[in-house]
Amino acid sequence: MSNQNTAQNTTPNTAEALSRVIQWLRERHDRIMAVEAEGLRLLEAGDTPGHNAKMREKAEMLAALCTDAKPLLAQLPGELRFKLTLALEHFSGNARNALGFNSVFYMSALLYPDNHKKGEPDNLTLCIDRIEQQGENFL
Repeated sequence: MSNQNTAQNTTPNTAEALSRVIQWLRERHDRIMAVEAEGLRLLEAGDTPGHNAKMREKAEMLAALCTDAKPLLAQLPGELRFKLTLALEHFSGNARNALGFNSVFYMSALLYPDNHKKGEPDNLTLCIDRIEQQGENFL
């Protein structure tokens, strides 16, 4: 059975579908980071309501991440689709919690570990990198 899974996981269609998922995730990540950067710019300019609105927009984009990825994930074999769905649901679930608490602090901290230092990659970047590195063997 494991040989059958290996054969299934090495098909060009799976590699192409996974490549599309990774590209989509990187594009979505870039959009999320642009919203966050705009929010930080607004905060530095003294526009707290504008900042808060951008943090909410960031959280809403993350909350929708897993659902929005479903059409792309559907093109992957079952086990890989399941593992990627779990990984993306982690980000979406945290964002839904932040929105539910209506916590701008929580929304702004989405994607970052407690000990995050400026210039280090955020958790979504690390996840996407891991997907790309592990490919069809993503855990």
